[in-house]
Amino acid sequence: MIDLKALESRIRDGSIDTVISAITDLQGRLMGKRVTGDFFLEQAHHGTHLCTYLLGTDMEMRTPAGYRLMSWETGYGDYLAAPDWSTLRIIPWLEKTALVLADVKDEATGTLVPVAPRTVLRQQVERARQMGFEALMASELEFYLLRDSYEGAARKNFHDLEPFGWYNEDYHLLQASKAEPLYRRFRNEMSAAGIPVEFSKGEAAPGQHEVNIHYADALVSADRHALFKHGLKEMAWQSGHAVTFMAKPDQSWTGNSAHVHVSLRRIEGSDPAFHRAGASPYGMSETMRHFLGGLMSGIRELAFFIAPFVNSYKRYAPGSWAPTNLVWGRDNRTCAFRIVGDGAALRIETRLPGGDANPYLAYAAIIGAGLRGIQQQIEPPAEYRGNGYEANNVPRIPRALWEAAQLLERSALAREIFGPDVVEHYVNTANVEQEAYDSTVTCWERQRYLERG
Repeated sequence: MIDLKALESRIRDGSIDTVISAITDLQGRLMGKRVTGDFFLEQAHHGTHLCTYLLGTDMEMRTPAGYRLMSWETGYGDYLAAPDWSTLRIIPWLEKTALVLADVKDEATGTLVPVAPRTVLRQQVERARQMGFEALMASELEFYLLRDSYEGAARKNFHDLEPFGWYNEDYHLLQASKAEPLYRRFRNEMSAAGIPVEFSKGEAAPGQHEVNIHYADALVSADRHALFKHGLKEMAWQSGHAVTFMAKPDQSWTGNSAHVHVSLRRIEGSDPAFHRAGASPYGMSETMRHFLGGLMSGIRELAFFIAPFVNSYKRYAPGSWAPTNLVWGRDNRTCAFRIVGDGAALRIETRLPGGDANPYLAYAAIIGAGLRGIQQQIEPPAEYRGNGYEANNVPRIPRALWEAAQLLERSALAREIFGPDVVEHYVNTANVEQEAYDSTVTCWERQRYLERG
């Protein structure tokens, strides 16, 4: 991490010649411009322009109808990517390059664009602050390392992909050693870029790995999450490989999770808000209980913000390490909400997001639902003991994107938390994705119906 003065100095001495200005789009991808160092010094301090359509596209960068803020009728003008200089960092895996994350603003008014993912999270962080809390969060990200490159996978039409490994490597040091030169690079260069990695480990499938990123306040943590995914893809490509965070890359593979840990700290005194000595159960304070109650009562309606794609919902299956039922338990990995840690480290692990989640939206949904629980003093249901996949008469995560879209569209809760404009925007995003899937004939359909149908 560096400051603006240091960046200017490095541009002048030639050790930095490129500055990336990046925002995050609706799908969680980094978008932006590479600015030459000299031009940056002369003109780009205030920000760079970007087309409004970047917050109204699908995965293929098409411009679907239904977005009021950006359309052919509005002329697809410009927004301003206004640098957040606290995010400025050197990127070790790119030559002579620095990167700064930006907030999306309406240049005429200077106001944040409400539907930008980073704005959505900022609003929930501010809500927490108004209530006297700082949200602390961290991500555990799972991904597959493939022997294929991205170009090689495309040439094979993304069929018969070869994971980097051939047996379950969960905690397996020998199997993980085979790709350790790349994993070591991931850990060290991410840490050098201000994304502190605690550890990496093999996960529950061939070629699957997990990395834990150190906790921070919610916005910093989401920034780290987004940069981590982008950077891993770049480093893998440089090495002739691919990584994927897709929630369920193959029906026979274990899904990729992005478990999110959350706790609250009181701004006044910096005391942990989730722990109270002697409280039952597990030292959970009233604040923590109510946050958990709000999270559990609201997450179904906000599911799109944590599971944004058709494929996201294929990860949720009994016995898959991805939860299906909205129950909680102490150190119970079959539950959607796992209570872990002790004392000041007591926290909620939300096991619902997949590796494909947009961290800004997922974090915002978790904070927003939890804060509402505190405001309305919502008590969680009783702890579930045993196999959470077998829980009866409990809510479950939506079964498909279309169901999540319907829940979001009908949700008064979502409008209360995010406002009607944000909800309208993301309902359209969900419907666009579902319609793209519904109109596509898949390999499964041809195999099943071409001869026998």
